[in-house]
Amino acid sequence: MDRRWKCAAQLLIACLVFAASPAWAQTDVFVPSFWDPHHRAPKPEMGDLRSIRFLTEDDYPPFHFALPDGALAGFDVDLARAICEELKIACTIQARRFDTLIDALDENQGDAIIASIRVDDQSRAKLDFTAPYYATPARFVTQKTTQLAEATPESLRRKTIGVEAHSAHEAYLETFFPDAIRKPYDSQKALRDALVKGEINALFGDGVSLSFWLQGEDAHGCCAFRGGPFLDSRFFGEGVGIAVKKGNPHLRQALDYALAALAAKGTYADLYLKYFPLGFF
Repeated sequence: MDRRWKCAAQLLIACLVFAASPAWAQTDVFVPSFWDPHHRAPKPEMGDLRSIRFLTEDDYPPFHFALPDGALAGFDVDLARAICEELKIACTIQARRFDTLIDALDENQGDAIIASIRVDDQSRAKLDFTAPYYATPARFVTQKTTQLAEATPESLRRKTIGVEAHSAHEAYLETFFPDAIRKPYDSQKALRDALVKGEINALFGDGVSLSFWLQGEDAHGCCAFRGGPFLDSRFFGEGVGIAVKKGNPHLRQALDYALAALAAKGTYADLYLKYFPLGFF
């Protein structure tokens, strides 16, 4: 079993354990919502829409990954299946290399891409998107023993903050935390090791990847989120949506309806807690 498959298998086992646990009902994890609970759009006319061919990729756990037997799993995969069940239509999900997904959609090899594509000006030039179904907030992480009660420009004044060099997170710190001492690192491993060793007061980075690091063995139980989340589309994009071809509003509207319906029923929250038991907001 190679490293990617081992990682995917471990994630699936963890997800099944959480799925069986009644503690979900008492979870303190904040589940984000991207839909107005007071507005329920009517189900769109389905017309000739009888099936959806979703395209994804298989090497980005826990969002989408291949199990050792080749079956697809992950948050995006389960969400795609739930969408088709909500719309009561057939559904297929096929994996492609990430860099071939847009071409495959353009060549009519699929109808929609659900593969954690960030919505920004560059992606909007090629694709249309549903409303975001998740976002990747920036978060501060500190050692659990820190005396810092919050993570604000005032509390972090003259504190040393580690950040990945030349990243959107470094640019955000420079803009909104100008009095903090920024210490850039060339890799996430070096950045996280610096925090574990106490060489920096805090690190600032992507909340999704940090949530998995905090749960993993490499963190040694050292650290926790502090403050936030920080969301700014100018730095971190508008979130992640399901992509469709430009000029296909019928499918986009059906997908938007299904996502909002799944949120209202609690299905989205169940999937979020299944794959993100720590949460990243």
